[in-house]
Amino acid sequence: MAGLGLRLNESKTCVRDVRRERFDFLGYTFGKVYHVHQRKHYLAACPSDKSVRRLKQKLRAALAPWNTGPWDEVAARVNRMLRGWGNYFSYGTLKRAYRAVDNHVFERVRHCLRRRHKLHSGGSRLLPSGKCLGRWGVERLRERLMHLRGHTHALG
Repeated sequence: MAGLGLRLNESKTCVRDVRRERFDFLGYTFGKVYHVHQRKHYLAACPSDKSVRRLKQKLRAALAPWNTGPWDEVAARVNRMLRGWGNYFSYGTLKRAYRAVDNHVFERVRHCLRRRHKLHSGGSRLLPSGKCLGRWGVERLRERLMHLRGHTHALG
């Protein structure tokens, strides 16, 4: 590296044993994960909790109840965020992170629509389940994952 004029930053560089400890790098968490159904450990890469948290903050701002823009524009903005994040995090063990984001989007959309329609209830009639977000023009990450991987059955 010295020949290229590069040097390591000693304070930021460390060597990790991925079989013994987990670490975050470029938005992913690498390390050993336990598979409950197969009852064994395996090495995996998954979106880090920090990355999921950041996306949820952006979605919260986009789906704020005081956002009075046309719903088509709000839904398009949310879909762009989800598509971009999903494209970057399309490798590794994704089900847990995608489920967390989908559940958050569902609750935020329900809350936003409930406020827009001035409902005093929880909005469960307006948006009864997470699967009907498509009716409101909002995509789900887990459906994208199924299309990318060619699955024909629903993810749990």
